[in-house]
Amino acid sequence: MKRILTGTLFIALFMLPNVGFSQVSIHVNQVGFNSDDAKVAVISSDKPLPPNTSFTVEYLDYKMSLKGVLRLPVQISDWFPGTYFYTADFSAITKEGNYVLRVGLDSTYYSSQFFIGKHALAKATLPAILNYYHKQRANTPQELEADKHVILYGSNKTTNVQGGWCDASGDISKYFSHLCYTNFMSPQQIPLVTWSMENAVESIPALLTSLKIKDSLESEALYGADYVLRSLSPEGYFYTTVFSYFKPDPNQRRIVGLLANSVTTSDYQSAFREGGGMGIAALARAARWKKHGDSTSQQYLAGAKKAFAHLLINNLKYCDNGKENILDDYCALMAATELWITTNEELYKNEARKRAKNISNRLTPQGYFIADDSKRPFWHASDAGMPVVALSRYLAKESEPSLRSAALQTIQKALDYNLQITNEVSNPFGYARQTFAIQNKIKDGFFIPHENESGWWWQGENARLASLATAALVGGTLVYGKNKSAKIDSLQTYAARQLSWILGCNPYDICFMYGFGKNNVPHMASMFGHGSERGGISNGVTGGENPDGSGILFKEKADGNEWRWTEQWLPHAAWFLQAMGAEGQELEIRN
Repeated sequence: MKRILTGTLFIALFMLPNVGFSQVSIHVNQVGFNSDDAKVAVISSDKPLPPNTSFTVEYLDYKMSLKGVLRLPVQISDWFPGTYFYTADFSAITKEGNYVLRVGLDSTYYSSQFFIGKHALAKATLPAILNYYHKQRANTPQELEADKHVILYGSNKTTNVQGGWCDASGDISKYFSHLCYTNFMSPQQIPLVTWSMENAVESIPALLTSLKIKDSLESEALYGADYVLRSLSPEGYFYTTVFSYFKPDPNQRRIVGLLANSVTTSDYQSAFREGGGMGIAALARAARWKKHGDSTSQQYLAGAKKAFAHLLINNLKYCDNGKENILDDYCALMAATELWITTNEELYKNEARKRAKNISNRLTPQGYFIADDSKRPFWHASDAGMPVVALSRYLAKESEPSLRSAALQTIQKALDYNLQITNEVSNPFGYARQTFAIQNKIKDGFFIPHENESGWWWQGENARLASLATAALVGGTLVYGKNKSAKIDSLQTYAARQLSWILGCNPYDICFMYGFGKNNVPHMASMFGHGSERGGISNGVTGGENPDGSGILFKEKADGNEWRWTEQWLPHAAWFLQAMGAEGQELEIRN
């Protein structure tokens, strides 16, 4: 009976007014924290709080675990003018259990419940992420039948492109990449998902086994590899997009290239940066497993080698502006590295070394990368961590000391810059900032510029945050080693805070992983029974509707444009999965 009363008391306290900026609000990761990671909550108030305002972190039976003092307030003038933000650091708590954070003032304010434990985030989220991808499979009877014979745009030819995953909770199309016409903004989509699953299977097999999902994740990865191989044309390029035109008739699908506003073309050949490089990497990695889905490991490898040979000759032809840039470098580096690891052949070693050198040469003295052969800073709404992740993967194979040193120096300088730019302004949430160009001026900001090469595309950046978290964890271990140090602690804190933002520690108190936490975005339905799924991650918060992305904005309804904030998208969960793999390895190292 006592336990029932305790639970009732908690519910009553939890339901005290605690939303919005008319009073105190506590913003916290609503899912959990790994025992050894940084643990920070943000408290907001429309008025300054009394000096030395205290907070306590308590078990759910209200036994105090830690008492501290809120850190002095900061303000973010272009987010919420007049709002004061304080932070509560409770990283010292490592004991496993369910907790709440309490701030006592004229009223008592409680946070959402959260869990602390070893591998807490991975244990909570990995089975759900696997569920999300399984539900996103384009495998309903209508889709499977139609995809046996999809027409290539501008011709009467058809090909079998069965399989793959629907791109988003509001879009049943299937992409290797999109935004290709922008040249600098193309995300990696289905091939990235496949490679991310393979990476997790190899990085944290014991953890996956303990969760009883290793075999299932391996099977899902091979399902992805089968689609990647099926998308390889007889000529040797990958088809970029199977587009639905947002129509309910699956027979209206076409293999296309995409321009702005869903204008379709016959430019459906994937360059390295348009999913081709990651497609090769996914196939080459799957080939090492000596297992098979619908295809064999020998077929996966043959497909990867064929596609790589084809792009060595034809990549410039498939680049919309006829020039390679940093996206080609990091995608081709991933492709060459996986083929080098799989085959140990000289061709792939030389190509990997060339691409790694290209990436290092693009690093500015300040520490950010240049995307082109001029002065455009590299920024990316979903794959910002990819240069560091690609170099880190390359170092899994590279053994020549001088080349290792060059890559490690690049990783270190890039990561140090990420810390510097993020911490040089008032930033209570620790949100990863970035450098970009707008109107021929270099600027720094929280969110991507809305005036960009696409002419229209901007959305929440949860994939970018998870990619940068992955880069910080993977690259930080390579650069700073296994021993605890101030810099490795800073990188681990940086990574933890990006993931916490996704899971609810943001000004809107939204947990963007569906089915978790206190608040989720509204469910979004799509055709053939697809839509929002548990474990999927929504786009998230954006800058305000300003050309440079300044300000902050989140909308659940926007006359059909709410997708910018609320739609689930494949890359978000893929990068979160990679971050979980990197965290899993980190925890094993530290323990």
